[in-house]
Amino acid sequence: MPRLALYALIVCVLSTAAAVVSFVEGSWLGIVWVLLAGLSSNMTWYYARRGRMRQDRSVTG
Repeated sequence: MPRLALYALIVCVLSTAAAVVSFVEGSWLGIVWVLLAGLSSNMTWYYARRGRMRQDRSVTG
């Protein structure tokens, strides 16, 4: 897994945990954490797929 994908995955997990804690405490700030989790999740998929495509391209060509 490329380094950027790993960093984005860590941010996704941490922001999800922060969202849960915020909602449990009754804070509406959790919405921001949910949005950040969604963004970082998309970044994880993008960088992981891009890394896989580069690896396949270097192996075959």
